[in-house]
Amino acid sequence: MLTASHLTRRFDSRVAVDDLSFTLAPGEIFALLGPNGAGKTTTLRMLAGLIAPTTGTVHINGEMMTAGAAHLRGRIGFLTEAPGLWDRLTVYDNLIVYARLQGVTRVHDTVIAALERFGIANRAGDQTAQLSKGLKQRVALARTLLHDPSIVLLDEPTAGLDPESAHETRALILRLRHEQCCVVISTHNLDEVERLADRVAVIRSRLIALDTPDALRSRLFGKRLSITLAEPASKYESIVRATGATDITIEERTLSIAVGDTLVTPAVVKALVDAGAKIVSVIPEERPLEEVYLRLLKDSSE
Repeated sequence: MLTASHLTRRFDSRVAVDDLSFTLAPGEIFALLGPNGAGKTTTLRMLAGLIAPTTGTVHINGEMMTAGAAHLRGRIGFLTEAPGLWDRLTVYDNLIVYARLQGVTRVHDTVIAALERFGIANRAGDQTAQLSKGLKQRVALARTLLHDPSIVLLDEPTAGLDPESAHETRALILRLRHEQCCVVISTHNLDEVERLADRVAVIRSRLIALDTPDALRSRLFGKRLSITLAEPASKYESIVRATGATDITIEERTLSIAVGDTLVTPAVVKALVDAGAKIVSVIPEERPLEEVYLRLLKDSSE
């Protein structure tokens, strides 16, 4: 378990992170969202023990991260936004050096297994300067996970990758969840967050919101139901209102209905069927995460 308690970090007079708290469980993928300069990377660096908070604490399984807690930092794998590889070393040597720094046993066997796991065994003898960005990212991910960390921090893990490489990276992140790793992702890719994250935290130095994507949607926009008919929907508006619905939007053959605690989907569908409506589809209406994110930022600045 990873716990951040009232983290604050100042750089001279500038407050980069202000009183940030959250607790993460094993097997959870947690996304940090926010505009540039919001404190996301600073937060990751504090979680990794690379910089100390001005105030506040980080605990791993109840033990506080301190300057001397090397054994705790050894439980963390941190992928920085820039891969930070040694360009003049081969892929193999990059991983060998890092494995030794992390105190990995059976260094050679561990590196060979990582090369195979990430599909880069055929590039082991190449200098990293010769690799494409996608391949460098694979090497950096292999390095991040060499020592089997239980906490994985990823700063923009798919930024600049081609679709295939990005897909492979997301698949790896999902595997980390199944391996009960605690994963924290900082990214601007909201579609990626939608696919991966169990919970999201929107920050702008301070915490603006923290919850599941669906819970944030419901909080901001409520729950809505989209019913598509085989004929113009306007003729059935009164039927739907008779079920108790008050917030109805009609667009050609589609009814968009706000669903509250007292209005349930089966009742609406039954009323339409009884009235002779031919229903094509009934689906929950979901606002894109981008709308949720932008609304939260707008509300926080007002």
